[in-house]
Amino acid sequence: MTAETKGRADLPLSGVRVIDFTQVMLGPCCTQMLGDYGADVIKVEREKIGDLSRWSLGSDPDGLNNPVFCSLNRNKRSATFDVKSEEGRAAIRSLIETADVVVNNFRPDVMERLGFGYDDVKKINERIIYAVGTGYGLDGPYKHKGGQDVLAQAMSGVMWRRADDTVPLSIYPTALADYSAGMHLVQGILLALLQRERTGKGQLVSVALFNSMLAMQMQEAASLMMRDNELNWAAMPLCGVFETTDGAIVIVGAFKENPLRDICNAFDIDDLSTQEKFRDLDAQREHRPELQALFRKKFATNTTEYWVGRLEGVDILCAPVKTLEQALDDPQTAHNGMIFDLDPTAGGPVRLVGSPISMSDAPVTVRNAPPKLGEHTADVLAELGLASAAE
Repeated sequence: MTAETKGRADLPLSGVRVIDFTQVMLGPCCTQMLGDYGADVIKVEREKIGDLSRWSLGSDPDGLNNPVFCSLNRNKRSATFDVKSEEGRAAIRSLIETADVVVNNFRPDVMERLGFGYDDVKKINERIIYAVGTGYGLDGPYKHKGGQDVLAQAMSGVMWRRADDTVPLSIYPTALADYSAGMHLVQGILLALLQRERTGKGQLVSVALFNSMLAMQMQEAASLMMRDNELNWAAMPLCGVFETTDGAIVIVGAFKENPLRDICNAFDIDDLSTQEKFRDLDAQREHRPELQALFRKKFATNTTEYWVGRLEGVDILCAPVKTLEQALDDPQTAHNGMIFDLDPTAGGPVRLVGSPISMSDAPVTVRNAPPKLGEHTADVLAELGLASAAE
């Protein structure tokens, strides 16, 4: 159990201590989620350098506490150790003795070389949940290949899949693989903690960016493997993104008996579904370019708000295409409590996106602001009875 000053007793993970060796995004978004729901997350960082994301923005006015780092590291405490010194390694071993979970997202064998691989750690604490995030897996042909979000997009087939072949291949601009793998790592840790309640035993939990991207395509993969059929939601004939006079709109003409009829109603034109070439989904798919050209022409005649009103009036799924700035300012964002405002720093306001999980009896609060490098080293050492090591 951790002291009440480290967390809240009414949160689901209160009393769970996490030793966090992670950096960049996959690991930190996982451990932040654990911290949000009550775990005492101690972020172990290298002296002077810390997490790679601390200096990813270079000249940011808050330096090592730039927005990227802050977005992934609330509700954690930072302690720095020299892992090359026996004193530092001894402190880490003492810390592991008190822990429930150890998390890292280094390449395979890095923690082993430091003396803190799974086999090493379970000798220190046999109840430990040892969680690892990698690029491709703990073993196999790509074991030592550099793993990164964009590479996982490419290697998994995600990057290749587009609405049609005229769309250039490109990098998806949000870290899909890092976030999905990070959330899968959270799931694995929680499952292992539940199993430990029954068995009393810890275990090794691992996820890979590559696996998370494959899992994200479960429907498409099953269609390909079982029917040799390419399922592509973006290529559906009645779906797409279309420019309006003041922006853009996305529509999903699906999940209805005859969505084309309803779209034509919104357009105030004759029902195209009565024509042989548009009679059903297969025919519409064959003549998709013609339908898409018609949609583009119609949407270009009026505003996004106008078309959203028309389409929603006939129960066709649609939405305006917003910028991130607009989404953050959306009234639903405020209503959902998705923004945290913390005390400002020298670099300006600290505004962070909150947890997407809402629990009626476990509201997320920021107990610890994103920590300065080594901010809690002395406190952590004192808790271990090693206060003199901080002097």
